[in-house]
Amino acid sequence: MSEHGSSTNTPPAFENRLAQETSPYLLQHKHNPVAWWPWGPEALAEAQRTGKPILLSVGYAACHWCHVMAHESFEEPDTAAVMNDLFVNIKVDREERPDIDQIYMSALHHLGEQGGWPLTMFLTPAGEPVWGGTYFPKTSRYGRPAFVDVLREVARLFREEPDKIGNNRAALMERLSAQARPAGRVVIGTRELDQLARQIASAIDPIHGGLRGAPKFPNAAIYELLWRAGLRRPLPNPPPQAGEAREGAFFKLVVLTLKHICEGGIYDHLGGGFSRYSVDERWLVPHFEKMLYDNAQLLELLALAHERTGDPLFRWRAVETVGWLAREMTTGEGAFAASLDADSEGEEGKFYVWSRAEIAEALGDADAAFFAQHYDVSDPGNFEGQNILNRLKDLPRSIEDEARLAMLREKLLIVRSKRIRPGLDDKVLADWNGQMIAALANAGAMLVEPSWIERAARAFGFIAQQMTRGDRLGHSFREGRLLYPGLASDFAAMIRAALALHEATGEGGYLNQALTWQRAFDANYANPQNGGYFLTASDAEGLVVRPAATFDDASPNPNSLAAQNLLRLAALTGDAQWRDHADRLFEGVLASTADNLLSHAALLNALDLRLNAAEIVVTGPAHAQFAAAALQLPFLNRIVLRAPSAEALARNHPAQAKIAAGPASAAFVCVGETCSLPVTDPAKIAEVVAAMRPPLTAG
Repeated sequence: MSEHGSSTNTPPAFENRLAQETSPYLLQHKHNPVAWWPWGPEALAEAQRTGKPILLSVGYAACHWCHVMAHESFEEPDTAAVMNDLFVNIKVDREERPDIDQIYMSALHHLGEQGGWPLTMFLTPAGEPVWGGTYFPKTSRYGRPAFVDVLREVARLFREEPDKIGNNRAALMERLSAQARPAGRVVIGTRELDQLARQIASAIDPIHGGLRGAPKFPNAAIYELLWRAGLRRPLPNPPPQAGEAREGAFFKLVVLTLKHICEGGIYDHLGGGFSRYSVDERWLVPHFEKMLYDNAQLLELLALAHERTGDPLFRWRAVETVGWLAREMTTGEGAFAASLDADSEGEEGKFYVWSRAEIAEALGDADAAFFAQHYDVSDPGNFEGQNILNRLKDLPRSIEDEARLAMLREKLLIVRSKRIRPGLDDKVLADWNGQMIAALANAGAMLVEPSWIERAARAFGFIAQQMTRGDRLGHSFREGRLLYPGLASDFAAMIRAALALHEATGEGGYLNQALTWQRAFDANYANPQNGGYFLTASDAEGLVVRPAATFDDASPNPNSLAAQNLLRLAALTGDAQWRDHADRLFEGVLASTADNLLSHAALLNALDLRLNAAEIVVTGPAHAQFAAAALQLPFLNRIVLRAPSAEALARNHPAQAKIAAGPASAAFVCVGETCSLPVTDPAKIAEVVAAMRPPLTAG
């Protein structure tokens, strides 16, 4: 064999082993001329048997640049021949195996490289990370090496300079293993949370919302952190304008952001639902894939914004997004699919964009002119000669205008439905479903949309029945096959979903299921080093290291969701062990994150719940009325426990004595470590909670 591998005229025999997988992403690569292996013991054994390094390629079905690299390199026979000759090639769907993705993405960050997908990593035959990157072009350009040049150089280093490989590997492994080691005790309280909120507020784009610059992501955990700061009622920064509530500045920044997200091209104005992110600072041009988890997090923010402002825009977008969820993302069993691809017919966004002529043909000249005025449609277009529908121009619109526009949108939706659709990744992920189930329950309760809660309950039932083995959750389900065991993210999100449904409905079965899963979670995922959780189960397939990251990515970190769950379990069961566990988690994780708090926004949101939760116990014959009033409060920091009588509570529940001695029907409200007198008028619950919040301070 030559230094550069075998001749491309006589490529070696290969076997692509992806055809038997269920992941739509892996199946997209089953016809590549690459000898792909799915991740597993067999692939690692092959690397050790041959002594070849591993080329690990991680992506997901809705990833545009994953498709580009596949087309340029993995579908190209000459490139595939080099891959097959020099490496054992493993393909991973990051949505099925976020544990694997987390390990090697973390390694890439330690190498000083920018993370993202596709993730391309080079590993020793034992699976230890050595070097990597993201997208590599077929030919060298813009300072990026050509993919084949990378392949040959890495293979040469393995053959000719094994000492460099070993030293690099040892340094990487040491840094990966040290991630979860506490760096000391850190104390963070309300003052520190407020300081961080002010810092974030100063970084918000005052014109378009979102963090300054481009691209812009719907950073839900960061916006929630600002919203919680508003709920705590600190002095605002910047100072309020005349007539503005003193605590309103933080809310104002989030509302500004949500309005632009709702009116920009990142929102699908015909079909509903939000794309992954905007490539520009105006929220105009989206990266067109739609992910279940983004829409879940935004649905909750929309409900909060509508509750506070009364702006119908936020309710419309919430209703339309749930409509999209029902129409395009719901499986036959009632669960939710993972994502919609960005591409159709080989082009990103082709399904969603319009020419001025297409709109005229669909609507007629008069209606097309009216629609174009309101949705930024022109002959030159606003995106590569086409038009991304948006309402970023603030135009006056009457009720009659809105009704006419709704009718025209429906016509265009029908026309669009005849186009070739983007691919649907229809696997059911327990963690992403858990996020959407909780969002439907929380938003449905706040906006009084009982059908949303019913939809959440149906999806929950499918996962509880079809994606479990005993008291354990699986991670991914498709075509009758369950990927098992599940991940920490599955337990954290589904426990949160169970608790949200319990609060919304009062049904005890959801609380019992949450407790069952929490005990299994603790038994199989606990990380004794920091009081939190490993991503993988103790009996899961062995990996190079057991991932235990604590930072957020596009979704809240499982440790952050777990902390909130533990606090809610403590309030709902009256068992202080759950709160003690949450305190250990906060102390252990925050000790190692003091220098990187912004990437732990979701954990800080959980800490705010610990410090400021309003625990509301409703009791008596009229407890349903009190519960309905309590559920109108922001779900971020309220916990509602329904107890028709003292006997409905556990024997040692701290509310027992109060209920027994109180009026027939009442609400008992505690904020922090202070409780109110019984509230006998449901309409007064919100007033009492507000009065119990800490007063404004200059701290």
